[in-house]
Amino acid sequence: DFLCISLVNGFTQLRYNLGDRTVILQTLQKVHANGNTWHSLNAGRVGNEGYLDLDGINVTQKASPGMNALDTHTDFFVGGVSSLNLVNPMAIENEPTGFTGCIREIVINNRELNLTVTDSKGGANIGDCDGTDCGYTVCKNNGTCQVENSGFSCSCPREWTGTMCEQSIHCSQNMCGSHALCIPQPSSFSYTCACPLGWTGKYCDNKIKFYIAKFVGNSYIKYTDPFYGKRDLRYSRLSLNFTTNQTEGLIAWMGKSEDEDNDFLAIGLANGALKVVINLGETISVPLMHSKYFTCSDGRWHFITVVQNQTCIKVYLDEELILFEDIDPQRKYTALNYGGICYFGGFEIGRKVNTVTTGLFQKEFTGKIKDVVLFQDSKKIQLMKAEGYNIHDGNSGN
Repeated sequence: DFLCISLVNGFTQLRYNLGDRTVILQTLQKVHANGNTWHSLNAGRVGNEGYLDLDGINVTQKASPGMNALDTHTDFFVGGVSSLNLVNPMAIENEPTGFTGCIREIVINNRELNLTVTDSKGGANIGDCDGTDCGYTVCKNNGTCQVENSGFSCSCPREWTGTMCEQSIHCSQNMCGSHALCIPQPSSFSYTCACPLGWTGKYCDNKIKFYIAKFVGNSYIKYTDPFYGKRDLRYSRLSLNFTTNQTEGLIAWMGKSEDEDNDFLAIGLANGALKVVINLGETISVPLMHSKYFTCSDGRWHFITVVQNQTCIKVYLDEELILFEDIDPQRKYTALNYGGICYFGGFEIGRKVNTVTTGLFQKEFTGKIKDVVLFQDSKKIQLMKAEGYNIHDGNSGN
């Protein structure tokens, strides 16, 4: 499998192969090779349907039946490769050669790559393209950069301040604790403080311990499984206790959630019903719904266990088997490659649940979670030692 963007005889070309055939898309117009014109390029695929957009002119390849997952486990190369024999002969029309020119603002699956010496894994023969202290995106949030004798200065839009326009004016005099995040609230000309695990209060200055995690709707916990490398991923298990009076919410997401191809096991509520969704590889299984139990949103404690035995999924609610399904009798994918990451209640601040889960779940969890156990571990995981924000002590009545 591969995905390759290249210049061919002045045109931009996208080629990709998902395992069965090579798809080739080429732009309708040539690029300007004068060395001083920036071009905007968008390229990618949804399933096996490709798209290529140069400066707003789009070319799309309608998909025919076939493979629809890109299985690559190599480094990501920009502008060239460490060895030309790494390039698949079908990935480029002519003999492979390195790129000469400037590249900036690379965004992969909505995540921008920092093209710096420290952020990249490696490289060779790269120079500074801008040639001034302004560089690219030195001034954040649409600030304008001016080159000066001593370096540069930023002229900031009205809502932003700081040397690089990186700070909201609403947060410039914030009183949030040293570990907290200041979240601007422009509509009320104010801010709120997002408290890291172990802290609470308006300004995150009250230290707490908790064994029951209380989620308030803008909360999340991200837990990294230290035993991930030793797990047999064909036999996964997740169990926990939860209580809520809400009919919607993501309770747990076992998986990296970085892009659409990541495996995951998800538990949540939809329309008051328990909803479990599994992705072991190429396609997301039909969500497993159980509508008999509308009592999940009744404010009482409920105990849920999800067991994955290769492609067979069992769901227990309050120790009663409520769902049992073989999601892929063909046994094409049998392991839950969750990357050692588990989210509870939501995702990182700024990442909305309905966006990250592509509508599988509508919003963040509001309620309490306790007694989380992974696989057949003898100990519950210590939520206090994870990463997260806006978690309250669920032991007290607050």
